[in-house]
Amino acid sequence: MGIRDGRQYLKNLQDDREVHIDGKRVNDVTQHPAFKNTAATFAALYDFQARPENVELMTIQSPTSTNRVNRSWELPTSYEQLVLRRKAIETWCELHHGFLGRSPDHLATTLSGMVIGKEVFRRNGEARLKAFLDYFQYVRDNDLFVTYVIQNPQADKSAGASGQMRDFVAQIVDQDATGITIRGAKMLGTSSVMSDELFVSNIAPLRDGEERYAFSCALPTGARGLRFLSRRSYEAAVSSAFDYPLSARLDENDAIVYFDDVKVPWERVFLMGDIGAMRAQWHDTPAHVYQNYQSQVRLMVKLKFLAGIARKIAETTGSIAFPQIKGQLGTLAAQATLVEGLVHGMEASARRVGDYVVPPAHLLYASQTYTQELYPRFVNAIRDIAGGGMIMLPSSVEDFADPLLRRMIEETQVSATTDSLGRVKLFKLAWDAVGSEFASRHTQYEMFYGGATYVNQTNMFAAFDWTRAQRHVDGELSRMSLPAAQTSTRAAT
Repeated sequence: MGIRDGRQYLKNLQDDREVHIDGKRVNDVTQHPAFKNTAATFAALYDFQARPENVELMTIQSPTSTNRVNRSWELPTSYEQLVLRRKAIETWCELHHGFLGRSPDHLATTLSGMVIGKEVFRRNGEARLKAFLDYFQYVRDNDLFVTYVIQNPQADKSAGASGQMRDFVAQIVDQDATGITIRGAKMLGTSSVMSDELFVSNIAPLRDGEERYAFSCALPTGARGLRFLSRRSYEAAVSSAFDYPLSARLDENDAIVYFDDVKVPWERVFLMGDIGAMRAQWHDTPAHVYQNYQSQVRLMVKLKFLAGIARKIAETTGSIAFPQIKGQLGTLAAQATLVEGLVHGMEASARRVGDYVVPPAHLLYASQTYTQELYPRFVNAIRDIAGGGMIMLPSSVEDFADPLLRRMIEETQVSATTDSLGRVKLFKLAWDAVGSEFASRHTQYEMFYGGATYVNQTNMFAAFDWTRAQRHVDGELSRMSLPAAQTSTRAAT
């Protein structure tokens, strides 16, 4: 029985992947200061699942190998399995407080949703369906870390993929007996630098004539011609883990992914040239609901963590005695609990799709629509509770090394519940969670990872049971009639 651990994961990253940052190519992402701590955090997730006391909760026996693999690969056939699967995801999320949006369980969940709706891939022929199912079995049996790039780089948003001034969007430029060749770029490549595999597709609507952009395939992250241009690394920029405890180890990174005539063999091509099938793989399968359900589980954990920071701040500053602060904390608690309730509601009202159970779309999209607008308000409420406490802090941990400066810190960082060091640690953590550059990226991420606001609202509009809602309205309208006398008067007129 094999279970993937952190050592195996890190070893797999030491390939010839082409990662660029700050004008230089990275030799080893497991050792580079821009990536090594976060790679170690991902490794810790695998180490956690491999511990004997966690194996039963965190893993399942693969149905097609001798390995045990993360439970996020499971295709649940009952409410009980769906709940146990969520508990495993929730437990992993608690290790990173929900700040790793593209942890390995995200794409495992996405691909599982596609498998449940696998008939979509048959639209492009039996060979494409077989390619997808074989790929799913491969990544599941090896418990690989898959992430994806499914958005096109921003340029002229009023034009489609083919309407840009420069034809830079990833597209098929050639095909032969061995496979297809891809050239161009994709974004956002979240966690791609630290993944084993990259699923490449398109989620935005395509227009007639844009078939060359319509493909779904998968590649090893170290594939020849695949290049990653990393954004600024928050991990590399921190002065110390004391000053930036989250940035230092939870910067999953984002990257532009460039395909320099990358050859993809047919056994890794799942859809091609079919605009309708591109949409169908997300919305005619449970994939879109499943992947965002996982994200809501993660966000549920994150909001609880942030609420805990808010209460700790109020206790440390003594403001928790004020009714208005208790009110703010109560509101944060209610908002976090509403998200938890929506997650549990999705499970309790899960629908059956063939042999499997899947959360209902209307509750998922309700949660997405709500949380997309909630997150920045949640963060601002914590800022309000903290006041200037997150700003008036020692410049860095180095200040504690100087006896004079340490005495000044002790005299000015005062709390009735902790010492000066405890207060500084809390406010350093709070700043990194809601105020730092790392935190700002997370606010932007939570607002847009599921698409623009109107996209989520449109999904909610489509998923809501308007027929049932309007039936009540129509029933009441049918009971409304003019009095007999007024009816007679109108007839006489």
